[in-house]
Amino acid sequence: MKLYIIALLFISVNVFAQNPPKPYGALPSKRQLAWHDIEVYGLIHFTPTTFENKEWGFGDADPKTFNPTDFNAQQIIKAAKAGGLKGVILVAKHHDGFALWPTKTTEYNISKSPFRNGKGDMVKEIELEARKQGLKFGVYCSPWDRNNALYGTDKYLAIYQAQLKELYSNYGELFMSWHDGANGGDGFYGGAKEKRSIDNTTYYDWNNTWGITRKMQPMANIFSDIGLDIRWVGSEDGTAAETSWATFTPLPPEGKNVAVPGQANYPQSPMGIRNGKFWMPAECDVPLRKGWFYHPTEKPKSPETLFNLYLQSVGHGAGLDLGLAPDTRGQLHNDDVEALKSFGDMVKHTFANNLAKNASIKASNTRGKAFETVKLLDFNKESYWATADNVHQAKLEIDLKANKTFDIISLQEYIPLGQRIEEFNIEIFENNAWTKIYNGESIGTKRLIKLEKPVTTSKLRLNITKSPVCITLSEFGVYKKTE
Repeated sequence: MKLYIIALLFISVNVFAQNPPKPYGALPSKRQLAWHDIEVYGLIHFTPTTFENKEWGFGDADPKTFNPTDFNAQQIIKAAKAGGLKGVILVAKHHDGFALWPTKTTEYNISKSPFRNGKGDMVKEIELEARKQGLKFGVYCSPWDRNNALYGTDKYLAIYQAQLKELYSNYGELFMSWHDGANGGDGFYGGAKEKRSIDNTTYYDWNNTWGITRKMQPMANIFSDIGLDIRWVGSEDGTAAETSWATFTPLPPEGKNVAVPGQANYPQSPMGIRNGKFWMPAECDVPLRKGWFYHPTEKPKSPETLFNLYLQSVGHGAGLDLGLAPDTRGQLHNDDVEALKSFGDMVKHTFANNLAKNASIKASNTRGKAFETVKLLDFNKESYWATADNVHQAKLEIDLKANKTFDIISLQEYIPLGQRIEEFNIEIFENNAWTKIYNGESIGTKRLIKLEKPVTTSKLRLNITKSPVCITLSEFGVYKKTE
């Protein structure tokens, strides 16, 4: 009888050890997990503003102004793909109010331009080419409309919602519905040429407006200054804080009961809020050039600059949204194409070879056979190493088997169970002793640690020193940056 009980206890303990850890805190949705996989995407700005050499259109440009001499969706999308972008968002309507599709909601649209003899639909052309090249597609439809005579009145919201419905109905599954916080001000407004102010906390009825998104495009992540799915990082510099939490709790503006778009310039935006109420990771948006629209006097950022932005956005658990600006031909300038290609090659070649791929990893604690350290090197972020429930600190010793030279270390948590790790450090073995080379706090979906200079060693040690619950880690890598 005793042997039977002991056997039952052994089986129950062993089975329990194979159970996955319980989730912790706010968790990502299915659409957010898909967004995390994309990492880098583009935001395409192309309206009559391009042809006026302005950064923002006033809403008074003649539709005939919009007349690209050689529009080529394939050229734009192939350049984006070569840059490593996995999705594009087309600005279907910017603040100037000009719609790039033949909408029924306003006369101020592409059908009134010379493009394709008034029969064109640029949203459709970009969408089809993006899908052909294997990129995700999303749309940006500005709620502010500097052309529409009804903007600022109670009749405009129905127009804006109808525009969203057209875009949600006719262009396939969208990975993002993008909205920003620029609302109200000077505009043409059907010839009124005046300043119109609105209360952006109530004017757009966001609960019901975004309810349309949820119903018609359930996999579309809603981006705005406060979310709902993806938050703005708080600047247009393309970087997130080094310590970066994917969770966030938007705060209501003074005198309001709820948080709303346009109110997210919080000190916490770049780094998020530890144990925030919602899973709301940051997007780092930054134009490839100085401005969001094409200007002939500007040049694109260098591949080296773009790579550093990648490390400080994607490498801090955020997404990188890179502004693409076609010129008056309707193509990306060759300088932009070359910069994107060099940047894409730099990322691809740097992370093509995990120098730890043949390493052996010893852990101070392992949850069970299903969660062993071999999961850290299987190139599958759906599998992961984990500790037992009562183990909130752990050491991983990585034996590279031979001296390797590297300057980037990559760590990834298993985020479907939440962001758990709060403090860690990394050591290398040199001169017969362990030397600490990095202290950090957050890891999250991806943490890329760029060392000040390359190091050479055969052994590393990852010390996870603080976690409120048991630990999960899905991937580990060391890399040497290539030019």
